[in-house]
Amino acid sequence: MDCINSRIIELAMFTLEDGAITEEYDKFIKIDEPIPPKITQITSITDEMLDSEGVPEEVIADDLKQRLTADTLMIAHNTPFDLSFIYYLLKRHFSDEADEIVANLNWLDTYTVFKDRKAYPHKLIDAVHYYGIEEVNFHRAIDDTKALYEVTKALKNERDDLYEYINVL
Repeated sequence: MDCINSRIIELAMFTLEDGAITEEYDKFIKIDEPIPPKITQITSITDEMLDSEGVPEEVIADDLKQRLTADTLMIAHNTPFDLSFIYYLLKRHFSDEADEIVANLNWLDTYTVFKDRKAYPHKLIDAVHYYGIEEVNFHRAIDDTKALYEVTKALKNERDDLYEYINVL
């Protein structure tokens, strides 16, 4: 997937305080081109959904800029993938600030943790199955976020050493 030219069509994240979810963020993002049929097939997101429920990418970029303050801990599964899309979204709207915003973040990559602890395969769905977490509609941002939250809790409960993996990609 081309992170420079492709566009995010759904962004979801949780804000946590002391391990508890304090905010659920889930937005469709309007794009200036039709969604490729393969993406609609994978995600079930349609052009009509983006037209009726989507917000401009500028709104998402501003939301990210406000939330991604220095030392924010971002958790993702296969962080380089997510980080590259977030970086180029920010770069399109805050070209002078994107590098600093991203450089000041801390990342916990659950893929790296899971790969370190378990044998192949290492996709998010594999972690969900391994830990007996209820399956979600994978490839939808909010559902992947819910699964990621549960996987992160399972990894922490299994061994309380996640701090050792911060910024290890």
